[in-house]
Amino acid sequence: MHGTGPSQSYSTSAKLLHWGFVGIFAYGIFKQVDDLSQLEDPNFLRFEFIFACVFLALLALRLWIMRGQGSALPAAAPVWNRMAAKLVHFGMYVALMAIGVSGLAIGVVFTLGMHGGALMEFCIAAHEVSITASYGLIMLHVAAALYHRALSDGVWSAMVPLFKERPR
Repeated sequence: MHGTGPSQSYSTSAKLLHWGFVGIFAYGIFKQVDDLSQLEDPNFLRFEFIFACVFLALLALRLWIMRGQGSALPAAAPVWNRMAAKLVHFGMYVALMAIGVSGLAIGVVFTLGMHGGALMEFCIAAHEVSITASYGLIMLHVAAALYHRALSDGVWSAMVPLFKERPR
């Protein structure tokens, strides 16, 4: 498996969306809502709605662009490796969509005047679970990228613009 090239390299648009989405996700984590009372500011609430919609739109665009692009795994990659890659990618998309949808749900429930109660608690719990799941899946994704970087099998270089692999 060492030294075999990837089955493909990703398009420039796919790479831009991948790394751009990393930046948007990081921004969302750092600017997160600390307290529901922050949503009482109409400008802040509007910004949160817009951010969640842009987040989901970019995620949908990324899914659309990536739909026709196969895996960068070498043809010789074991079946378990292909299945693990698909599961982690699918899980990341689901978790990231759940973050946006549950964030919008929190905003809608808040706008309807239900600042507490079971429905709000459910929306917040769903949001927190999806964020936690995304962290775990992203860590697995990064660990897999580093694993493939160590293998020098071309997977790293298919998406990462820096520290290109040297064939063995």
